[in-house]
Amino acid sequence: MKIIHSIQELREWRKNAGSVAFVPTMGNLHEGHLALVREAKKHADQVVVSIFVNRLQFGQGEDFDKYPRTLQQDVDKLKGEGVAVVFVPDEQELYPRVQQQYNVEPPNLQNELCGAFRPGHFRGVATVVTKLFNIVQADVACFGKKDYQQLTIIQGMVDDLNMNIRIVPVDTGRAADGLALSSRNQYLSAEERAEAPRLYRELSQMAQAIQDGNVNYAELEQAAKQRLRDAGWVVDYIEVRHAGNLQVAHAGDKHVVIVAAARLGNTRLIDNIEVHL
Repeated sequence: MKIIHSIQELREWRKNAGSVAFVPTMGNLHEGHLALVREAKKHADQVVVSIFVNRLQFGQGEDFDKYPRTLQQDVDKLKGEGVAVVFVPDEQELYPRVQQQYNVEPPNLQNELCGAFRPGHFRGVATVVTKLFNIVQADVACFGKKDYQQLTIIQGMVDDLNMNIRIVPVDTGRAADGLALSSRNQYLSAEERAEAPRLYRELSQMAQAIQDGNVNYAELEQAAKQRLRDAGWVVDYIEVRHAGNLQVAHAGDKHVVIVAAARLGNTRLIDNIEVHL
């Protein structure tokens, strides 16, 4: 496994690499990331994983400097998965002008759901992912469904900008009790960790109600929010959306997704469940 820090070296490696699958990450890798790597291996001769903590997607009050950086542990995990290259650029390499002057601006979806609470986040994501796609020149890229809004925006960007890459969505990895795997889970206290699976249980209850024919989405959303609040959560949103484009869902939609974000103590958790009707 090669660890590459420069764009030029990666481009030289890419010339003779055959087909390449790409997994972009910010490091602090867990089993969910490794599931992306395993899926990527099914689609190409070589797998490239990037590790870069992207300043552009951090907003006010989100501490970029305190984001966990665990490079050696990450490299050890990726070596065990048979990754060909770990691309670890520094900020100067990826943003040589310091201030990024040209950005990729997603549509208004970037200002809804998580974007309403994290202004500018998805512009930062779209910009850095575009840069990484241009650098790696992969045939396939794998993204987890846990970040459903991110996945939808990246898929739309690839389609609209005619990018020559195929996006492979990968199902959310979960702990045995249903909690979606996330780097943020490490911030939960023991008591909060025991409470955290409630979010998935609420979404599962909503999904069952929808499959049973209840399409009063507003009522289902409000009831779930209230139950979480009663249990001590601060709810950012719980909404039923069309799974294809994340527009507001309507009765008659055959594929919807319940998306949610809520805070438990100081930790913000996101999750979702798709429902096929």
